[in-house]
Amino acid sequence: MTALVLIAEDDDEISAILDAYLVREGFRTVQARDGRAALDIHLALKPDLVLLDVTMPRLDGWEVLAELRRRGNTPAIMITALDKDIDRLQGLRIGADDYVVKPFNPIEVVARAKAVLRRSGLATAAGILRVGDLAIDLDAYQASLGAGAEAIRLALTLTEFRILAHMARSPARVFTRSELVDACLPGSDALDRTVDSHVSKLRRKLEQAGAIGLLPGVRGIGYRLSA
Repeated sequence: MTALVLIAEDDDEISAILDAYLVREGFRTVQARDGRAALDIHLALKPDLVLLDVTMPRLDGWEVLAELRRRGNTPAIMITALDKDIDRLQGLRIGADDYVVKPFNPIEVVARAKAVLRRSGLATAAGILRVGDLAIDLDAYQASLGAGAEAIRLALTLTEFRILAHMARSPARVFTRSELVDACLPGSDALDRTVDSHVSKLRRKLEQAGAIGLLPGVRGIGYRLSA
């Protein structure tokens, strides 16, 4: 089971950015727009990690963090524009596991989330995804075909790996080109034909390793990963 991250953030744009980067790295996510909703979701879903804004409606991040610590030890990373030392110290005093100041690099937030989960002894992502003879290691960014000593490691680019991993989470589902752009090339100006090029190269590498027909195209729609 993948790690579940609760994003408690009232800014929709920031929440969407965090969600996109976390999902791309293999996490499950759930979002809350205020402190009370965050506590309700925490109680109901028991997330593995909370990304917690400080200035939220209803209950602020400090109040939410204090209640999380009364409930248990769910890891929490504070994400806030408050950058003074006294704010950092308050977060650590209440029990924050890390403290990120806005504006932030979402890649760094994901890296910190993984580090906090490692320290907590929890899985950082989905671990190994398997589709037939295909194995995808999300932490090591490696994919291979076969098992044991006979496994063939695929030499994939980062974009090819992201496309393969994204599709492997829902094997047999048809993905449109625009979906693959949004999930695997966020923030870029990539066009549909760019996705076609990446998929074509990925398919060729799969076929060279013996996986014939694993990545078929669906006319007029996109692509799917077939087990």
